[in-house]
Amino acid sequence: MAASTISFSSPLASSLSLNKGLANNSVSLSINERSFPALRLQSASRRFRVSCAAKPETVDKVCEVVRKQLALQSDVAVTGDSKFAALGADSLDTVEIVMGLEEEFGISVEEESAQTIATVQDAADLIENLVEKKGSA
Repeated sequence: MAASTISFSSPLASSLSLNKGLANNSVSLSINERSFPALRLQSASRRFRVSCAAKPETVDKVCEVVRKQLALQSDVAVTGDSKFAALGADSLDTVEIVMGLEEEFGISVEEESAQTIATVQDAADLIENLVEKKGSA
């Protein structure tokens, strides 16, 4: 397939071109006649996900609750990308983690929302959303 080029003006640059190679799913970017490396496009997952990137302190608190609920040793790394299943959590552990998070943050997580949590980052994002809603109510 042929490549397509889109050009437009930007307040940051006098000219901006976006070249999309349809055959190899790549995008190259040129600003003021300077080229930047091509980016590979990947198919988006079919699962709808809204990411609001929780504050680092929220992620840290969630990591602490997860570590405590799963009785993890200090040498086990728990980060935003950590999946509960990879940390050894089963469905009951996940329920206990959610209950611990509710207590820690003074929130209530609906069962439907709790079922969407798979990683520490998922939990932190949900918590910040719930805390924000609680504050605006």
